[in-house]
Amino acid sequence: MKGALVYIAAAIAAVSFLYLYSAFTPKAVVPLRTVHIGSQTIKVTVAQTPEERQKGLSGREGLATDEGMLFVFPTDGKYAFWMKDMRFSIDILWLSSDGTIVHLAQNVSPDTYPKNFTSESAARYVLELPAGYAASNLVRVGDIVQL
Repeated sequence: MKGALVYIAAAIAAVSFLYLYSAFTPKAVVPLRTVHIGSQTIKVTVAQTPEERQKGLSGREGLATDEGMLFVFPTDGKYAFWMKDMRFSIDILWLSSDGTIVHLAQNVSPDTYPKNFTSESAARYVLELPAGYAASNLVRVGDIVQL
């Protein structure tokens, strides 16, 4: 009986420690970096896990003119994007593994949900930017995004 009480007390202490450790440990921060399109520098939040990619920009209020989100995939593929839970329009650029823009969708509105947007060419990365960025900066298919 005494041994069982010691075991239960140790288990409660371990669970309490793990709870307090997780509650007060800083959460992982999504990596930030910069990318370049021509002479423009864009600060991007990197979405590289399945959970980060699924959430994307949903729930956010907007992007600054020099801000975006870079989706990083483990292999080349035809990745579809939608506007679920989005609150603002965006430009979406699909990039090959060397950073070449292979497709772009401009001024994609939240009203388009549940429509999917995808590239006909395989891509490794997808870059989401504020709506109108591509037009105002003359971004075209074939341009290079320096990652």
